[in-house]
Amino acid sequence: MTAEPSSPLAAIRIDLGAIFVSLELSKATWLVTSLSPGSEKMSRHSVPGGDLPALLACLNLLREKAQTREGRLYPAVVIQEAGLDGFWIHRALAAESWITSHVVDAASIAVSRRLRRAKTDRIDGEALVRTLMAWMRGEPRVCSMVRVPTVDDEDRRRIGRERKALIEERKRHVNRIKGLLFSIGVRGYEPARRDRRERLEELRTGDGRPLPAHLKAQLCRELDRLALVDEQIKAVETERDALSADAQSVEVDRPALQTTLRAIKGIGAELANTLASDGLFRQFDNRRQIAAYAGLAPSPWRSGSIDREQGVSKAGNPRLRTMMIQLAWLWLRHQSESALTRWFHERISHSGGRGKKVAIVALARKLLVALWKYATSGVVIEGAVMTKA
Repeated sequence: MTAEPSSPLAAIRIDLGAIFVSLELSKATWLVTSLSPGSEKMSRHSVPGGDLPALLACLNLLREKAQTREGRLYPAVVIQEAGLDGFWIHRALAAESWITSHVVDAASIAVSRRLRRAKTDRIDGEALVRTLMAWMRGEPRVCSMVRVPTVDDEDRRRIGRERKALIEERKRHVNRIKGLLFSIGVRGYEPARRDRRERLEELRTGDGRPLPAHLKAQLCRELDRLALVDEQIKAVETERDALSADAQSVEVDRPALQTTLRAIKGIGAELANTLASDGLFRQFDNRRQIAAYAGLAPSPWRSGSIDREQGVSKAGNPRLRTMMIQLAWLWLRHQSESALTRWFHERISHSGGRGKKVAIVALARKLLVALWKYATSGVVIEGAVMTKA
């Protein structure tokens, strides 16, 4: 007796129990790809970009068709990639009782390693549906879902990120002013000084002539923009300090996280705010998770006789990673007697003083784990000097 040949579709048929939906979001169009119970192929629909009622109507239509086919209503499980649209669509979908929404890290989804692979919204939408189904089945490491922050947590992050953008803008203005003056032979002028206006009147070109009229007017306008950026930086820092003070006044029994971190010598207001809002605000189960979140986890490459390290993954939060590298250098200066500093100097001594950049990244990872233990469990960092916040 021979078994009847089964079709490829029958080999993957399962009892879905839900409508699996993926969203490919763009500014003009949202592509909705779905696989419903009782259907052997995926369906695709398009709705105008940004039209949430049209998206909900499309999902309701899919639900009604599945009910007509199977005789009962099914919930919908929706997945979308983290991107330009942020989390507002996820929050709107999650507010519906019959919709379960997920946001996935696009870089965590496995793709074909072919040199020239096809990529379209249709292919990506189908891949997202298959990834979602595998994740719901409990397959390990098929993808990494994003832990969506609350509205308040997301809003608190904006202070530090706005300050960073303003600092970069101030650098551009300073460099532009220096570049304009360098082109006429003027060196040593510092636009960040308080007497920058007075010194501008005293400047002479490299051949001893006064500044050209149009160039001087352009420099004055650049100084005006620089002064405006400085005022906005001060306003953001005032708002940041007020937020930290409010958190401290609310948490009387347990000090606010920023205050706890600032009790360590070498950690100032901005570093404490970035650590609290971009790193330690969420729950981690172990040190590997927090190191991976910051992109400071190692990336081994082992296959057969090949065994080498590729450096840190850089797959996590770039703001947290950058800040931790800066804090690691500050730690060496302000915490010279700590166990972490002694470990750093011992490590680079084995290489004759070389490899500081590699060692400082390793120190940043160790320091982040130590700060996480200090902030969450009260484990004091060995040898660290404390100061009044």
